[in-house]
Amino acid sequence: MLEQFLPSVVENSPEATIYVADNASTDTSVAFVKEHFPTVSIIVNRANFGFAGGYNEALQSVQEPIYVLVNSDIEVTPNWLQPIITLFDNEPETAIVQPKILDYKRKTHFEYAGAAGGYIDKYAFPFCRGRIFETIEADNGQYNDIQTIFWASGACMFIRKKVFHELGGFDSDFFAHQEEIDLCWRAFNKGYTAKYCGLSTVYHVGGATLNTGNPHKTFLNFRNSLWMMVKNLPKRQLFPTIFIRLCLDGIAGIRFFLQGKPKHTWAIIRAHFTLYRFISKFLEKRDSYQSENYYRVNSIVYRYFVKNGRFFDTNI
Repeated sequence: MLEQFLPSVVENSPEATIYVADNASTDTSVAFVKEHFPTVSIIVNRANFGFAGGYNEALQSVQEPIYVLVNSDIEVTPNWLQPIITLFDNEPETAIVQPKILDYKRKTHFEYAGAAGGYIDKYAFPFCRGRIFETIEADNGQYNDIQTIFWASGACMFIRKKVFHELGGFDSDFFAHQEEIDLCWRAFNKGYTAKYCGLSTVYHVGGATLNTGNPHKTFLNFRNSLWMMVKNLPKRQLFPTIFIRLCLDGIAGIRFFLQGKPKHTWAIIRAHFTLYRFISKFLEKRDSYQSENYYRVNSIVYRYFVKNGRFFDTNI
């Protein structure tokens, strides 16, 4: 990944100081970067803290006022930074920005993890402009805009340093998956704005570390989504909403089973028992205020599977 994608970052990012954060890898990544990219700074973490804890650890050594978190399977394009720098300069209230994320393997289409900016429904199911569940839109310029969003993809996320640290960074208990949505939700509850900037484009391989067919990915996604709800849902909606979400998860588990994927069904069951085990811990992580206006649509599940609403539209 470094050999394939780091050159595009170095070549197309003259405005930036570039760091490679090594999450206690056991291969020759550090030696490779030192030999082939001597201008790139290297941060070596003490252990593998996952995506969430790994960034928290590494960013303690980064002094720049804006962090740009870039996965190792991202190819950036010429002039990708300037539109977002301009956006930050012109809008001091904007704390988080995501570029347009297209699929590296099919560059005419958006990529699953972020697409043209993310939202969630009332039950914390994430979806994007350009991607709802498994339906991916072609990029026909329909999202070449700047738009307020609810969450930005951790595959390529810009965030002001002071905001990142004010929020306490990512929740390291998540390890990986949906920690960026949790971070953006906490930022939203504090009054910060997240934006999508379609004037900047990157390409993402996706699933390079943990592919969608892996039951552990299913476990992390379902577990972390439930933990995120416990932390961020408004108080009066908390337990009724989580109860409905658990029921919807059960339907997803049955669907996996009928598809011949019992390991994914078991992953959802494990995620639920993990919620019960640690719910008191995550209740203690709740901030003093949770907005009731976090969701874009009541149920994206109903819209997608019952009403056949496969594509994003402005009425969502």
